[in-house]
Amino acid sequence: MKDFASNYERLCNVTLNMRRTLAFLILLIVTFLSKVFYKGHFRWLDPIPKNPWKQIRLIVFLNHTSLYEVVYSKILPFSYLWHLSGHFKIPGADTTLKRPIVGTFLKLLIPNLYSVSRKNDETWDLYLQSLKPTDIVMITPEGRMKRPTGFDKFGKPMTVRAGVADIMEKMDDGMMLLCLSGGLHHVQAPGQFFPKLFKNIHMNFSYIDIKSYKAQFPESKRERKLAIVQDLQRRLETDCPK
Repeated sequence: MKDFASNYERLCNVTLNMRRTLAFLILLIVTFLSKVFYKGHFRWLDPIPKNPWKQIRLIVFLNHTSLYEVVYSKILPFSYLWHLSGHFKIPGADTTLKRPIVGTFLKLLIPNLYSVSRKNDETWDLYLQSLKPTDIVMITPEGRMKRPTGFDKFGKPMTVRAGVADIMEKMDDGMMLLCLSGGLHHVQAPGQFFPKLFKNIHMNFSYIDIKSYKAQFPESKRERKLAIVQDLQRRLETDCPK
């Protein structure tokens, strides 16, 4: 029985390493292609240390406009891609992951991709319970994509939802990278299959200490959650590249 358990554990480790290697290679290719085909205009809104990447625990992506937003990975150093491929733990909308092409690609790119519904239900609770101190979480807190009209596909305004605050409650250290997108409708809008090449892409970044950020809001968990949502909504409306 012990031999079986030991062999099973080794097999799981080999499988995880293979998936991590595959994710790293895909991310490496996508990042290289992005460096070739797109000109990035990036601006840091806060002072940052010389090498900030390994301190990041939470990546918050605001102004979600396209499934091709992986092109923004061109800013990441190649040396950091391996670290990401082994530590990403990202919640993915179940409706997106069920799509045959996009869903398969995302599952290959992100080994620890958790399928969650768009509701505050048991799938979200299980995701929060699975988070470990070594995980790097990336989330699009609006929870849906902006259409060229400026609204979501149902014609509703784009607003920040409370899931990102739930994730922050699970973190007491590390940094948050707030990624404020200029939008990618000129590259690929929802409903279009192939992206347009040789375009300029814009993004602003804020580099924020998670513990200090939470400390500026009320101690009450409910009030702090609301205040975080309101602050991120303000940043979404004012700090994205125009």
